[in-house]
Amino acid sequence: MILETERLYLRELEQGDFDALCDILQDAQTMTAYEGAFSDAEVQEWLDRQLARYRQYGFGLWAVMYKEYGALIGQCGLTMQPWKDMEVLEIGYLFNRAWWHNGYATEAARACKAYAFDALGAQEVCSIIRSTNEASKKVAVRNDMSPFDCWVKHFRGVAMPHTRYIARKL
Repeated sequence: MILETERLYLRELEQGDFDALCDILQDAQTMTAYEGAFSDAEVQEWLDRQLARYRQYGFGLWAVMYKEYGALIGQCGLTMQPWKDMEVLEIGYLFNRAWWHNGYATEAARACKAYAFDALGAQEVCSIIRSTNEASKKVAVRNDMSPFDCWVKHFRGVAMPHTRYIARKL
């Protein structure tokens, strides 16, 4: 276990989480910000990328487990992401649609922000959010982040305007 909150614990993803990741990453509505559902191969690439991040940085997107049932309900964690001409420490989150609207993303994101500041000594963290993703924007604001700057990212041949929400260590 990496982190624990009132209702959740976060741990490293593992190969055995593939099916639960498919439930998230292959849901077209959940993956709207990514221009649609992922194939099995894309889900495996996603999982492999997290495992590589754990080895390289000691962190990545983690499995978010609902304590009461022991179910994997989403992913939340820290990743290094390209932004304009630099790399930034990002809090990312993506949850199974069946668990939306219960505050789990905010709860997990707040724990990740505290981890970034307290355990990693970061002075700033961000969440990079596609301009059309209103739900993720709300999570960032509830995580005491503010819009800072914008940039267009490209994925699957689509130009996607994004806003970087930031929080600085007090």
